Amino acid sequence: MSTPSVKSRASVAIVCMVATLNASLACTAVDITAADKSVIAGRTMEWAFDMQWTLVSLPKGTPLTLSAPPSLKLPAMTVPTKFSVVGVSANIIPGGALLEGQNSAGLGMSGNFLPDFTQYQSVTSQDKRYVSILAFGSWALGNHASVAELRAALPTIKVWADASLPSGPTPPTLHFVFNDRGGAGVVVEYLKGELRMYDNAAHVLTNSPTYDWHLLNLRNYLNLSTIGVSSVQIGTSNVTAIGQGGGLVGMPGDYTPPSRFVRASLLRHNVQPPANAAEAIEAIGHVLNTVDIPIGVAQSREGNNLVSDYTQWVAIKDLTNNRLMITDYNHRLTFLTLDLNPIFAQDKPTTVKVSDLPYPASIDATKSMQQ
Repeated sequence: MSTPSVKSRASVAIVCMVATLNASLACTAVDITAADKSVIAGRTMEWAFDMQWTLVSLPKGTPLTLSAPPSLKLPAMTVPTKFSVVGVSANIIPGGALLEGQNSAGLGMSGNFLPDFTQYQSVTSQDKRYVSILAFGSWALGNHASVAELRAALPTIKVWADASLPSGPTPPTLHFVFNDRGGAGVVVEYLKGELRMYDNAAHVLTNSPTYDWHLLNLRNYLNLSTIGVSSVQIGTSNVTAIGQGGGLVGMPGDYTPPSRFVRASLLRHNVQPPANAAEAIEAIGHVLNTVDIPIGVAQSREGNNLVSDYTQWVAIKDLTNNRLMITDYNHRLTFLTLDLNPIFAQDKPTTVKVSDLPYPASIDATKSMQQ
C-alpha cells in the first residue's frame, strides 16, 4: 500500500528526518486478565509512512551485541538470549529495532513513542553494563522471564541513544509497557536521564505526555459512566433518553494521546469481564477498534506535505498460551493467528514483512444461505 501523502513516500521521509514529526504518535496498548488468569495484551501501531514492519523470531541463544556510545570507546558485550522471542521490528532502521513482542516465558512488550519528554541515560567510562535503545527490546525480552526479573535488572544497566545510532526517520524516543503471564505489568520511561518505572495501574499506554500525567488526567473524567439516565422529570413532562450511552457524553473521541488514553482506559475497565482467553482477546480487539485510525482522518502538514497517521498493524498477544494475533491495514477485518510454540522451538531466526503474511481472501458464506 502506498503512503498516504500528497507527494511521494521519499518526500515524506525526508521531511520527517529534518523536523520533529507530529504525526506517528498514535500507538495504543491495552492488556486484560481473564477470570481463568489468561493474560492478553494488544496494541495498535500508527505511522504516517512505511517503516518496513517485519515479524521476526529470535531463537534462544541468539547473540545480542550490547554497545556503548562510540565516543566512549568502551567494549561491546555479546550475550546470548535466554529465551526465544517473536516480535515486530522496524526494519527501516539498519539492524532493526524490536518495538513489539513476547518471549517463550510469557513476557510481553509494547514500545510506544514518547516525544518531547524522553531523555535516556548518560553512559560514562566507568559503566560496565549498557544497551542502546535500538537493542533494548531484544535485550529485555531475550533475557527476562517476568516483570519482576525485568524490574530488578533495569536499574543495573544504562539505556542510551545519541546521534550515532542509525535510528531511521524519527528519533527513537520511546516508553514501554511490559506484561507477563502471571498478570504483572510495568511501564518504563526514561525522563531527564533517569529510569522511571510505574505500576501498570491503568492497563493502557498511549504516547505523550508521561504515564503519571495520564493517570492524573483521568480524574477529569470521573463523571463518565456506562449507565445513562433513562428519564428525567421536568415539570409535568417525563423526558426520556433517545438512546443508550448517555452516561458517556463527554468521553473524548479524537485521536490525541490523552484522549485515546481516557477512552481506552474507560472501555477496558468497563467491558464485561472475560471468562477466558478467547473472551479476553475479543474484549481487547473491541477496545482497540475504538482507537483504530483510517487513512485521512488524522493528518498534519509537514512543510508542503500533507501526511496522515493511520493504523498500520494491530497485534494481540496471548501470553498464557504463546499465541500471537496480527493484522495490517489492508486486512483489518481478519486477524492471523500464530501458534508460537513451534516457532519458539526453532534454532534459526526467521523474518517476514507484516504486509507479506498469508492473509486469507474474504470468506464466501453464500452457500450457508442456499437451499
